[in-house]
Amino acid sequence: MDLGIRGRVAFVGGSSSGLGLAVARELAAEGANVVLVARRGDVITREAEAIAALHSVRVLPVMADLSDAASARDAVARVLDEFGGVDILVNNTGGPPAGAFEVHDDEAWLRAYHLLLRSALILTRAFLPGMKERRWGRVINITSIAVKQPVDTLILSNSMRAAVTGFARTLANEVGSFGITVNNVMPGYTRTDRLASLAAGIAERGGHDVADAYAKWEREIPMGRVGEPPEFAALVAFLASDRASYITGTSVPVDGGWIRSLL
Repeated sequence: MDLGIRGRVAFVGGSSSGLGLAVARELAAEGANVVLVARRGDVITREAEAIAALHSVRVLPVMADLSDAASARDAVARVLDEFGGVDILVNNTGGPPAGAFEVHDDEAWLRAYHLLLRSALILTRAFLPGMKERRWGRVINITSIAVKQPVDTLILSNSMRAAVTGFARTLANEVGSFGITVNNVMPGYTRTDRLASLAAGIAERGGHDVADAYAKWEREIPMGRVGEPPEFAALVAFLASDRASYITGTSVPVDGGWIRSLL
């Protein structure tokens, strides 16, 4: 299937590893030019070289901390200087720390806002005018199954990702007539460094083995296993495509059936 994004420019946040890197690789495989954005400059430089060599596309590594407004805006300026605009924006960052409500002070909430919501606002505000001018664009936010079914001890993530969902659903109504779609993709338990960190925290608090945390998750998932990043990235690539031009304002889970609700 030709997704129709060859030559498009994709900005992928948090793309030094995990879901972000898998998405960047998948979009490049479909012929998109890709901007890799993360704090680990050495890692994204190495990954950019590998992706460019494999898929013969332009890949720009940009070291930035998207939770810092000045750093995010510097990244935007560099991308606009290099490519002139972005067609596909994938808003993605790492997750805030786990913990119950009472362990997080005001600063922790503010950091979570900067990381998850403000970063998406800054990047979308920067690239949306160009999308409207070209009358084509894709804004895809990587959120979480926690938006649909809150996960214990992830109150910061549950709350801020829900805010991103409300922002995206409203924005979809505002920009649909310009040929721009806005969607959220909700990863379930997927084999990433973030999941390994959560498993280690659960094991430490419960006094048991990390493998037990994975086994518990796998029992809850109808498919009986955690997901792999390329499985998630395949859906993001489709939502970024010409084929998905009539899909907007949605939140789609990639969770092996973990969410139990009907809608």
